Amino acid sequence: MRRIRVLIVDDIGDTRDSIRRLLQFEDDIEVLGEAGSGSEAILIAEEKHPDIILMDINMPEMDGIRTTELIAQRAPSSSVIIMSVQGEQAYLRRAMMAGAREYIVKPFTGDELASVISKVYEMDQRKRASLGEKFTDSVDSEARDGQIISFFSTKGGVGKTMLATNLAVQLASSGKWRVLIVDLNLQFGDVAVFLNLVPKRTIADLTQSGPIKYSEIQSYLLTHSSSLQVLAAPTRPEYAELVTAEQVGQILNEVKDKFDFIICDNISRFEDISLVSFDVATQIWLVVAMDIPTLKNAKLSLEVIDGLHHTSKVHVVLNRASKEMGMDPRDVEKSLGFKISHEIPSDGRALVAALNRGVPFVTSSPQSKASEAIRKMAAELTSLDMKGSIQAPPKEQGHGNKGPLKGLRRVFGF
Repeated sequence: MRRIRVLIVDDIGDTRDSIRRLLQFEDDIEVLGEAGSGSEAILIAEEKHPDIILMDINMPEMDGIRTTELIAQRAPSSSVIIMSVQGEQAYLRRAMMAGAREYIVKPFTGDELASVISKVYEMDQRKRASLGEKFTDSVDSEARDGQIISFFSTKGGVGKTMLATNLAVQLASSGKWRVLIVDLNLQFGDVAVFLNLVPKRTIADLTQSGPIKYSEIQSYLLTHSSSLQVLAAPTRPEYAELVTAEQVGQILNEVKDKFDFIICDNISRFEDISLVSFDVATQIWLVVAMDIPTLKNAKLSLEVIDGLHHTSKVHVVLNRASKEMGMDPRDVEKSLGFKISHEIPSDGRALVAALNRGVPFVTSSPQSKASEAIRKMAAELTSLDMKGSIQAPPKEQGHGNKGPLKGLRRVFGF
């Protein structure tokens, strides 16, 4: 007789131990694992596909309701039973709307718990039999065609990492997509800082662990509360030497069919690792700002990228767009000879406050203009109609030699 495979999810270790002891006397139930957080539960559910997940409703970082919603999308063959000390109908309704199959109030006896588990499992078995098909996780049954988006800028301080992290969080928080962000600024990467995560193991540790396979990569990933997966940069600058361009290429090739979107945050230099990122990327997002040094370097970068035959992948992202800078986006397009794909309005107060708290601004300030722009970017990126093609550069229009663009004309020669 096949045993019912159960995953226990609770942020309190003693509670998990107590539940495990209650179930150890049930011959038809097997505890296949435990998780101390919602994000950990999602990873285990996707990997091990338990029949039943016992889910605590009150957990820090990501509560049981949100975790249940994501598991229903990512591991639909697993049924969730919510556990809580709260027996109010409001909690019951929320749990069921999130996708839970049953609800049990703490404290409970071993017999009560085993009975609920058996009931839910039997209901699932009857449903599968009536449909006449074997259930498998949709995530595993469908071949992924993940997009690799390589973020690049010509200098620090233009907001590349902030845009990369906020876009990644926006995509992941929808619950529809598996999203990974890889910090390739190996000496001074800040992706983990922007997300208020403390990496215990990084990309440098991964490259020293042996053959680079996805089964190994998984154990080096951090999980953000949005369910975003993070491969962090080394914790010290000297550890960057432990990571080679060849290894980065291997990592990206291993993960590209496991995620819907892979965001690479590159160093602001043309070097072997960023070039490997460009090679495997489906899109290269060049982040620019409204100042002459940045635009000068961006124009040079576009020439280099063209020499690498990657121009068709390029999307220009204008960050901190503001009329107060003495120019408008059309002037930036004119100077670069390239169409702007996305504009992020200047919203310094909200963005700096979010950065200092380690909270993405799409979460802390969802009503801000910058957050609205990120949502638009994510919507276009996930649209089925998006072809990824680059629009032709704008036609040159006559400008006089007066006005705020005099300095730009001197640099770019128009």
